[in-house]
Amino acid sequence: MKLLDREFYNRDSLLVAQDLLGKVLVHEIGGQRISAKIVETEAYMGVEDKAAHSYGGKRTPRVEVMYGGPGYAYVFLIYGMYNCFNVVTREQGTPQAVLVRAVEPLEGVDVMAQSRFQLTCRQLSKSQTKGLTNGPGKLCKALAIDKRLNGEDLCGSRLYIEEGGPGNFTIVSAKRVGIDYAEEAKEFYWRFYIKDNQYVSVK
Repeated sequence: MKLLDREFYNRDSLLVAQDLLGKVLVHEIGGQRISAKIVETEAYMGVEDKAAHSYGGKRTPRVEVMYGGPGYAYVFLIYGMYNCFNVVTREQGTPQAVLVRAVEPLEGVDVMAQSRFQLTCRQLSKSQTKGLTNGPGKLCKALAIDKRLNGEDLCGSRLYIEEGGPGNFTIVSAKRVGIDYAEEAKEFYWRFYIKDNQYVSVK
């Protein structure tokens, strides 16, 4: 499948967040291809978004990758234990990003099951199967995405996003999750997901 190019990412986060749905996130590890369809995203709109790490023009080593230009991975840790994978958007100096919240496993499912539960995919219960990648921390663990991949070029050959198959689905808009501190920004409908997909984290 065709790799997404730099220009795809060099747009407003609200557009990229919706257009990422149905695309395929791939992590190549030691010759093993692990892939999953993106089914839920959240847009973070930079310096004017009270939920964004770069709100108010905040610029620290943690968020520096968001200032560097489009098409790079922004990986950060929450609660000291869960990694979150974001796609950096917009031109250099405009620190926007899209959080990938949930994915649907496609290839390398045994690797994902081993990473998450130390089981094979055939050994997973129904709830474990559904819970494999239905959240930002879960998908990062399943696809072995951690802070070592912060700043990774998504137009490269290790961690990247491809065009998916035919996009015959309905997109639902909703409030973002876990940002109660963000005042009026917590009310914005800047979360997007594929309707009726079982891997969506919050419906």
